[in-house]
Amino acid sequence: MQVQLTNRQQHILWATVRHYIATAEPVGSKALIEEFDLGVSSATIRNVMGVLEKSGLLYQPHTSAGRIPSDSGYRIYVDQLITPSLRDPTRTEALTKEVENALQQRLHWEDWSLETLLQGAAQILATLSGCITLITMPQTTTVQLIHLQLVQIEGNRIMLIVVTDSYETHSKVMDLFTASSETKPDPAIIDHELQIVSNFLNSHLRGRSLLELAELDWSELDQEFQRYGKLLKNSVAELARRTVVANATQIMVRGVGEVLRQPEFSQVQQVQTIIHLLEEEQEQLWRLICEESDVEEMGKARVTVRIGTENPLEPIRTCSLISSTYRRGSVPVGSVGVLGPTRLDYEGAIVVVAAAADYLSEAFS
Repeated sequence: MQVQLTNRQQHILWATVRHYIATAEPVGSKALIEEFDLGVSSATIRNVMGVLEKSGLLYQPHTSAGRIPSDSGYRIYVDQLITPSLRDPTRTEALTKEVENALQQRLHWEDWSLETLLQGAAQILATLSGCITLITMPQTTTVQLIHLQLVQIEGNRIMLIVVTDSYETHSKVMDLFTASSETKPDPAIIDHELQIVSNFLNSHLRGRSLLELAELDWSELDQEFQRYGKLLKNSVAELARRTVVANATQIMVRGVGEVLRQPEFSQVQQVQTIIHLLEEEQEQLWRLICEESDVEEMGKARVTVRIGTENPLEPIRTCSLISSTYRRGSVPVGSVGVLGPTRLDYEGAIVVVAAAADYLSEAFS
């Protein structure tokens, strides 16, 4: 949204948004005089606020009350009044460092599963931002196999174990022989053969994505391994498809309790619709936070800011959603975002999301 404001109008809109973000109370000229050095009289401030109201950037909830920023007012604030040249570089640097330090000190990539790591990252960001934090699981189309193992577990059953480069382990139990099979090799022979097949498959499949595995031409297997060919083809394909479906729209959600204490969420019905979206309609939310719109550059990350009615999902049209993608190399694999009321510390939230996206990108790369 492009609105041409004078320097005075910009300064008073900036001060109004900052005061309302901090207090959640309608803003009057007296409050701005007391808190900010605007260099103009109370009457001048009232006149300017009236102009901003006519422009649709402020509104009065009641005739006797002060003004509140509209969604358009927040948009001008984000696009024009907290641009990189106007940000407080000291605060930006301190927030970025705080996010990086918290993630580095409390997340242990070598010890935890991917889901546990992203849940931990979401909780850290929720604490730092005071908002609902949303982190999507990596898209499995880019996840690669780093190790495969076939293990005999009992009777004629074996387990297929797949480890990916996204720190995930998946397994499937299979029946190696049917009940009508006439001859069944000695278990020691099966163990030996499974190790040979595992080594063979690792040498051929390591580094391939899970979706590639589902579409492999298994006729390339040597005749020695034909007894396993059809079994492995079906099982790996099923495992890959199952993992794609499970991970595709999974979102780690943290910080609901904190943000719902904000005065904007005092009505039970509104809270219920937001929680329903977070718990039951994650696919819609996933599509939204994985899109880029109104993108702002912040460090290496590209941050998307959606304010109020800019959100297409009805339950969050009174909220703001700030998100960015994290990558493996140059390939986007997931998203991180914060969701809060439109009365949001946009400057801080943008920095927190960008720092988290950069950290996760470096970790995955």
